[in-house]
Amino acid sequence: MFKGFIKAALPAAFFLAVAACGQSDLSKLEDDSASGAGPVAGTAAAEQKIKVVGSSTVSPFSRTIAERFGATTGFSTPIVESTGTGGGFKAFCGGVGPDQPSISNASRPIKESERDLCTSAGVTSITEIPLGYDGIVIANAKEGPQFDLTKQELYLALAKDIPDGQGGFQPNPYKNWNEVAPNLPAKPILVLGPPPTSGTRDAFVELGMELGALEVPALTALKKADEEAFKNYAHTIRTDGAWVDFGENDTAIVQSLVKSPDAIGILGFSFLEQNGDRVKGARLGGIDPTFEMITAGQYGLARVMYFYVKDQNLPLVPGLAEFVVESVSDGAAGEDGYLVEKGLIPLHEAELGKAQDVAASLKSSATVTP
Repeated sequence: MFKGFIKAALPAAFFLAVAACGQSDLSKLEDDSASGAGPVAGTAAAEQKIKVVGSSTVSPFSRTIAERFGATTGFSTPIVESTGTGGGFKAFCGGVGPDQPSISNASRPIKESERDLCTSAGVTSITEIPLGYDGIVIANAKEGPQFDLTKQELYLALAKDIPDGQGGFQPNPYKNWNEVAPNLPAKPILVLGPPPTSGTRDAFVELGMELGALEVPALTALKKADEEAFKNYAHTIRTDGAWVDFGENDTAIVQSLVKSPDAIGILGFSFLEQNGDRVKGARLGGIDPTFEMITAGQYGLARVMYFYVKDQNLPLVPGLAEFVVESVSDGAAGEDGYLVEKGLIPLHEAELGKAQDVAASLKSSATVTP
């Protein structure tokens, strides 16, 4: 289960992360220094809530963990802000202290440029852990047409420029799906998707469009000759209205799909699971986007979801280490954990065990400042 996928997707060493919940007001993340009441080490625990930012796909899991954590422990319920993966790292890398986010959710690994941003702000110790797996789903309204797409068709439908058949490239000429392939619906190409700051978009481009581009001979040749040019053509999504950046909110995409049956949307698997009465998932190369197909490694748009923790905040924020432990516990992230009910696809037992060992190690090394 997932053997080949894990080799490609998981880092060699596990780091650690955690999650949280409750509120989605960025003003709660701001320092109250103007009033002279800014949270610092040593203030009341209620003023030192765990603050979480980042991926809109991971945030529902963070909220679930945080709600239970706040209800069953003596610590305050953490605050979660859904900002998208890129926006989350930007906020996470703003500095050290209980007034800063302690955790960043991510639907892709942190980039080197983001690590550099953290370092420049004094955030020099970051720990990462995969929480579980997710599938990127191509969905449309229940009453809409049925789609069975290949990655090559995704590339040809959505790339800004495609080969012109004469050794060059042309602006994407396709307006309807059946122009890309005759077996596809005779409907306009209209895709509601995440913006460039989203980890879901990054993963969709890398796992879908880039691999689809490699099925086009002209792009395969270009990759061998000029890797940078290949990535530019493979990753650049068209801007003529066929793709609509829809913000960091998969729930809003679902609502719009219901109102626009001819449109399709790019969603995390958990949102398909939670809205199966309103939307349906397209097949990808004949494979349905189901829990079973993702865990079997058969569905071709699967990815790892991560949490990142700011290690320097462990002694400053009460409950942070305990929250890390809860996030990767069997009861939360295991095969029968409560996150599975929310659509989480759990890690292998052995990989989850490694994460739990790291969590226990962080907890034992963390001492909260009294």
